[in-house]
Amino acid sequence: MATNPPTGDGHRKGAVRDRSQVYNPKNDKWTKRDTDSGRFIDQKADDKPFKGVRKEK
Repeated sequence: MATNPPTGDGHRKGAVRDRSQVYNPKNDKWTKRDTDSGRFIDQKADDKPFKGVRKEK
């Protein structure tokens, strides 16, 4: 996983590995997916994408 020191400054050092995100146009939300199993992990409450997670094409 990526490291985040110092805490509270709002940025990530490095990318989150084994994760990707895809946009769902039906509900206007971003969904995070595990690249190993393909399962959906989390969904954003707002319409902004996750920080530090690569986007699928």
